[in-house]
Amino acid sequence: MKIIFIDTTHPKLIEDLNSRGFICDQAHDKSRSEILKIINNYDGLIIRSRFKIDKIFINAAKKLKFIARAGSGTENIDIKYADKKNIKCFNAAEGNRQAVAEHALAMILNLLNNISVSDLEIRTGLWNREKNRGFELSGKTIGIIGFGNTGSSFAKILENFNVKIMAYDKYKKNYKFKSSLGEILANSDIISLHIPLTDETKYLVNKDFIDKAKKPFYIINTSRGQCIETKALINGLKNKQILGACLDVFEQEKNSFEKIAENEDLKYLIESNKTILTPHIAGWTFESNYKIAEKLSEKIINLVEKS
Repeated sequence: MKIIFIDTTHPKLIEDLNSRGFICDQAHDKSRSEILKIINNYDGLIIRSRFKIDKIFINAAKKLKFIARAGSGTENIDIKYADKKNIKCFNAAEGNRQAVAEHALAMILNLLNNISVSDLEIRTGLWNREKNRGFELSGKTIGIIGFGNTGSSFAKILENFNVKIMAYDKYKKNYKFKSSLGEILANSDIISLHIPLTDETKYLVNKDFIDKAKKPFYIINTSRGQCIETKALINGLKNKQILGACLDVFEQEKNSFEKIAENEDLKYLIESNKTILTPHIAGWTFESNYKIAEKLSEKIINLVEKS
C-alpha cells in the first residue's frame, strides 16, 4: 500500500508504517496542483490542514482507500463525498484531547487571576495588587458544549476544582453531566466550546445565543474560530454580557491556520484586558504530536488488516 503525506507529521507515523511494509512518500513541499497529478497512484492520504480535500481531489484519487487527518477537526475534508466513494475518513482526536483540555484550563485560570495583565504590568514597572485581585474557579458552574474527546477530557480535569459541571452534546445519548443547552445558558459562569465546525455549529455563539444567557459568563473556544461570531462576541464584551473570552481560534483563520491579518475586530480583542489569546496551539504540544502519530498508525494498520 502506498501512502502520500501532504503535511508533516511526527516521524513515528512513517516509522511505524514503514515497519509494516507500507510505502510512504512525502509531498508536503508539493502544491495542490502537483499532488492532483499523482494522487491516483496512492491508496492512502495523510493530511492536517494545508488545503481542502474536495470532490475534485477525491475524483482524481482513483485508488484511495482512506484519508487520515493528523488532528481532530475534519472540516477540510468532504467526508460525505468520500464515503460515497468508499473512502474511509478518520482523525486522531484521542491524540490531542489532553493537550486541549489542559490549555483550556490554563487560559481560564489566567483570565480569572489576571496573570497575563499583572505580568505585563510588573515588566513595565507597575505593582498593582488590588487592581489584579482575582476570582477562584472553585464554586463556579461550567457548561461544556460538545462532550467528545476534548469536552470529556476537560470535564475530567475540572472535577478536581470543586466546580459544577454541565455538559451538552446533541449527538450523544448517555453521558456524564448531561444537561440541555438551555440549562447551560441559564446557569453557567463559564461556557467552553468543544465542537467540530459544521454548517450546524458555524456561528453557534451569536447575538441570540448571548442574549439567551441568564447571567454574564466567560467563554472559552479551543474548537474552531467560526463557531463564534466575532462581532457578537465583541458586543457581548462591551455590554458586559460576556465577562471575558479565552480564544485559541479565530473567525478569520483559514483552513491552514496561517497567521491572520489584523482587522478592527482582532484589534479590539488584542487590546482588551478581558481576553486571553493564543495562536491555535491548544492541541499543539510535543506529547500530542507523538500521540497523534501513534493513534493514526494504529487506525491505518487496523483498517488494512480488516480489509
